Amino acid sequence: MSWVFCAALLAGQGFGNDWPQWRGPSRDGVWHEPAFPGRLPDNPQPDWKAPVGGGYGGIAVADGRVFLLDRVKSPEQERLLAFDALSGKTLWVHSYAAPYNKLDYGNGPRTTPAIHQGKVYTFGAVGDIHCLDAATGKVHWHRHAVKDFQGKYPEWGYSSSPLIDESRLLLQIGGAKGCFIALDRESGKEIWRTCADRPGYSSARLEKVNGKFQIAWWSAEHALGLDRATGAILWQSPVSMNYDVAIADLVAEDGVFLASDYWSGTKAIRLQNQKAQVAWEGKQLNMLMCSPLGRDGYFYALDRFRGIKCLEAKSGKVMWENESATVRGQNPQASLVWVGKQALIFNEKGELVLAEMSPKEFKALGRVRLCDFTWAHPAFASGRVFARTEKELVSVRLVPLTGNRN
Repeated sequence: MSWVFCAALLAGQGFGNDWPQWRGPSRDGVWHEPAFPGRLPDNPQPDWKAPVGGGYGGIAVADGRVFLLDRVKSPEQERLLAFDALSGKTLWVHSYAAPYNKLDYGNGPRTTPAIHQGKVYTFGAVGDIHCLDAATGKVHWHRHAVKDFQGKYPEWGYSSSPLIDESRLLLQIGGAKGCFIALDRESGKEIWRTCADRPGYSSARLEKVNGKFQIAWWSAEHALGLDRATGAILWQSPVSMNYDVAIADLVAEDGVFLASDYWSGTKAIRLQNQKAQVAWEGKQLNMLMCSPLGRDGYFYALDRFRGIKCLEAKSGKVMWENESATVRGQNPQASLVWVGKQALIFNEKGELVLAEMSPKEFKALGRVRLCDFTWAHPAFASGRVFARTEKELVSVRLVPLTGNRN
């Protein structure tokens, strides 16, 4: 698996204990916090709260600042908000017109900002792409996926969180010229464009295959591996689903890529000499928005019907299922994160559940309430969890204060 995902890249980018992008420093849902005490605090109270607008997008934290996208309706604008991580004070706001028209679930943006070398990169629900100075909010450049690159957003808007890969900014934008695009992160100019599939909603990952990193992604029609420098398709496997709901990240574990959707179930893909083969498929797992975790040859994923499931990666065998940490509903959602040998599960009721997850069992260890209803992915940084609703952002300490920590 690649939850060890490029430790060299991680160290080179200086992320440390920040949470600078979608699903954490290495986009694998791992919180690198050695001081986590192995239990949740009793009746935790927020260090601070701050008002925000609507949105499903996640939170990014870097260099003492907290970033998120939201939307206000009067005037109709998307905004990038920057807060001080210690106090919750608003540092700056960048607003821009973004008419949603009849966009379904149109309460706000869906993506998580990416922070890299003092700049913050964002992708709005209807196509606005920004690069701004993280300290001041000054706009370095702005592009529009539809107007500048002839992209076509899917039914529920753009949901692909930006990934910085060396000099490239990776996004899924749709359109006849290519579903996936790499932009120069310094200028916003197109570097490559590939794959004329209908767009889905997933975000890019880097996965190591045969000792070399490639981009793992999926559209509404294929799961693919792409060459990082050129966008060339290294392998692909067809997928089929209703409403193009390719949402969860294309995560690999034990050499198996997991493509799973709400209606069709799962297609697990193994590469043999760079050719995609079906390792297993079926409806033992139906995922929606929640990206799975992997560890030691097993996937841990939120199923549409049966809560969290553990499946053997190579066979698809269901080891167990457990509904105690999540909410049953039409569109169940939770965010899954490893912290050491334990897991943090943030469900749509705003509850944070600490658990042990292994192929043998699921064991809940504690539960605290952080906020009201939310689909947004939280951020874990500097001993805290940062969570948002459609009305507020909260900071809650999970690691007790010591003499050398704020």
